[in-house]
Amino acid sequence: MIGEELYSAQAIATRVREIGTQISHDYAGKVPVVLGVLNAAAVFLADLTRAIQIPCEYDFIAVTKFSTHEGIRFQKDTSASVEGRHVILVEDTIDTGMTLQYIVKSIRAREPASLAVCALLDRPARRIADIEITYRGFEVPDVYIVGYGLDYHGHYRELQGLYAHGTWP
Repeated sequence: MIGEELYSAQAIATRVREIGTQISHDYAGKVPVVLGVLNAAAVFLADLTRAIQIPCEYDFIAVTKFSTHEGIRFQKDTSASVEGRHVILVEDTIDTGMTLQYIVKSIRAREPASLAVCALLDRPARRIADIEITYRGFEVPDVYIVGYGLDYHGHYRELQGLYAHGTWP
């Protein structure tokens, strides 16, 4: 069940342009690697890379979460080396931060020149891990959100805005 619209397509586009402008300023003279976490971050990453006004490269990773004792593993890793590169890790939503903490640790072990985190949505009410977010789209309440690439059991990714969903999966 789709609930209220939290952010319109226009509000999202405006915020993505603002983040793109900030990244362009912060990385002027550099060619950052924008690294998106699949699947939900794909739409955000596509819009973000078009909003960045400097040369950049992009790639995707995918992780699989298991139960607490089994941990997390990469399903798809980067195609190119990030060693010595400026990396911007793009995530759709940061909840507990545990998955992102694993990804950040893994990327840092590859010795990038720098590593920044960019999140479309930040849900601090659920945070467990200490995560530094360099670029934040929106801080959201503790509700399940769909639209703009985020889904509920494979549905609603096509919605242009972001909406509250009545059920946590």
